[in-house]
Amino acid sequence: MTKEDIIEAVVKATGMTKKDSGEALNAILDEITKVLSKGGEITLTGFGTFRVGKRAARKGRNPKTGEEINIPASKSPKFKPGKSLKDAVK
Repeated sequence: MTKEDIIEAVVKATGMTKKDSGEALNAILDEITKVLSKGGEITLTGFGTFRVGKRAARKGRNPKTGEEINIPASKSPKFKPGKSLKDAVK
């Protein structure tokens, strides 16, 4: 399912215009991005939780040359599904 498919589903479910549905979806995604970029967490009860995960710096190997390289610490978005979502997927 693509973003466009989600917008179409919102149009069918709510009767909103395609333009309004697209703007609403973009606003939600922008807000999630903004909160996560500040290190925050978003909990949608029953659906799941978006948070920022931290990865420690570590040593790695270049698979082509075998040379050891330093991989810097980084952050990445994480999602933990809620109980209702887990039950729906079973």
